[in-house]
Amino acid sequence: MTVHVEVESEAAPERVWDLYAQPERWKEWAPHIRSPRGLGSPEVEPGASGRVRLAGLAPVWAEVTAKRPGRSWTWRVGLVELTHTVEPRNGGGSTIGLEMRAPAPMEMAIRVGYAPITKAILKRLARKAEA
Repeated sequence: MTVHVEVESEAAPERVWDLYAQPERWKEWAPHIRSPRGLGSPEVEPGASGRVRLAGLAPVWAEVTAKRPGRSWTWRVGLVELTHTVEPRNGGGSTIGLEMRAPAPMEMAIRVGYAPITKAILKRLARKAEA
């Protein structure tokens, strides 16, 4: 099942991409993600795998599975696959998206529990990119 969240930003796609695709910069806008390791440097890279701490939990394994430079990247974290997107808007700015795919039993928990949090985090990314 798929859950999609997106927000609009006045920031240029390149500015958003720099924050979205560089693991060492995630702490600037995603306080729940800590200690990303092995996912690529300075940007995520397909085939890279490592670990990441989510909200203070034990480290979880993650693997970057795809990338369209400047536009999207996908990773698998546990049983969830997440695709992060940045698209230019007509007239300037960006649309920042996150698509989450998970087994059907997890879909409702993601839709009800994590999607609203994700929207707030993407708004934080948009504000950081605009600053």
